[in-house]
Amino acid sequence: MSPEEWTYLVVLLISIPIGFLFKKAGPWLKRWGAAAVGLGLTLFTCGPHTLHSLVTILGTWALIQAQPCSCHALALAWTFSYLLFFRALSLLGLPAPTPFTNAVQLLLTLKLVSLASEVQDLHVAQRREMALGFSRGPPLGLLPDVPSLMETLSYSYCYVGIMTGPFFRYRTYLDWLEQPFPEAVPSLRPLLRRAWPAPLFGLLFLLSSHLFPLEAVREDAFYARPLPARLFYMIPVFFAFRMRFYVAWIAAECGCIAAGFGAYPVAAKARAGGGPTLQCPPPSSPETAASLEYDYESIRNIDCYSTDFCVRVREGMRYWNMTVQWWLAQYIYKSAPARSYVLRSAWTMLLSAYWHGLHPGYYLSFLTIPLCLAAERQLESALRWRLGPGGQKAWDWVHWFLKMRAYDYMCMGFVLLSLRDTLRYWASVYFCVHVLALAALGLGLALGRGGSGRRKSGAAAPSPASGKLREE
Repeated sequence: MSPEEWTYLVVLLISIPIGFLFKKAGPWLKRWGAAAVGLGLTLFTCGPHTLHSLVTILGTWALIQAQPCSCHALALAWTFSYLLFFRALSLLGLPAPTPFTNAVQLLLTLKLVSLASEVQDLHVAQRREMALGFSRGPPLGLLPDVPSLMETLSYSYCYVGIMTGPFFRYRTYLDWLEQPFPEAVPSLRPLLRRAWPAPLFGLLFLLSSHLFPLEAVREDAFYARPLPARLFYMIPVFFAFRMRFYVAWIAAECGCIAAGFGAYPVAAKARAGGGPTLQCPPPSSPETAASLEYDYESIRNIDCYSTDFCVRVREGMRYWNMTVQWWLAQYIYKSAPARSYVLRSAWTMLLSAYWHGLHPGYYLSFLTIPLCLAAERQLESALRWRLGPGGQKAWDWVHWFLKMRAYDYMCMGFVLLSLRDTLRYWASVYFCVHVLALAALGLGLALGRGGSGRRKSGAAAPSPASGKLREE
């Protein structure tokens, strides 16, 4: 582990006992105490580069005040433009930001764009009420008023998820501050249930990264190995990559759970990133609050089992970095300048790659996903429905195997980063996933979609994630 990774781990672990301290505090102490801790962590890890986050916050707040009816698009343009300046600092002869500054800036970008969208929704709702002449009651998730500058700063620097996520909306943050009877919200048992696999994942990460170091792929000797060895190597690399993020995101979720952050009654059907989807009246007494069943779905960032064992590429995306996936779907995919699912996905993946950074490996990896999505969708709709139950089960096992190999392949671009290293590795395995995806897409187009009635009767195989996907 690098010194930066040790620092991230320490920050995540410190967040857990801090969370227990804040859980039963009042709204004022929660707001300003959590902001003070977050700002302290930012100053400690980023130093003078903290100025970047402050400039981004002030610019967004100014746009919200100036143009509340269109501040979402303006905030998106401002924060994404600042990311370009932020990453070009070394080219301009200015001090390059630290990795911690980059992490803070990434999460802050998501939060500020979401905040601007929530303010715009409030402004639209207020104008609608004025036009109608009466109020229909507060819609689900609507803000009570426009946050002040200090309230915006407290949300932006809240220590929860400040470097690793999960992302959360300002409405979710307010619900935590105003949580009725927080002592009735369970924390310890949900935390232990969530945390138990993290040590195992950590050991698997250390073992796999030691036995199969990524640096070996950058050495000339690696390319003297036989083709099967080169093909196999991407499997443990992606395995180590997954284990590393599983540990980080589980620890980040545990920090939220310790504070009672993101806890909602199960009846509210909260979604990762978005919060409740059903109106659920707050409990009126401690006894009522204690009788409710709660979950922490709103801050859930990873579904390890479904990520590994879902069948399709599309499902795998939904269960990885779940709160960020919600943000991308809500603010990028829905407003994409295209109607086709594949083109919308390509637009979303392009902006996702830009959000991650300017390294060519990000773009090569993320823009391979739309090709895989188009291939699996076309081939499944053309062939799977023609098979019997046994054939469909075999199809799904093969589909799952190929899905995992596609993610292995794309991960290499994500971790190698440079154009030369990524293309060198992909060329050494003959661009196998690209070739296979193009062949599958061509075969699916050639066979056509077939009869829709028969296709419905043999429709999609249940996977561990399918029930949740239908709800979404």
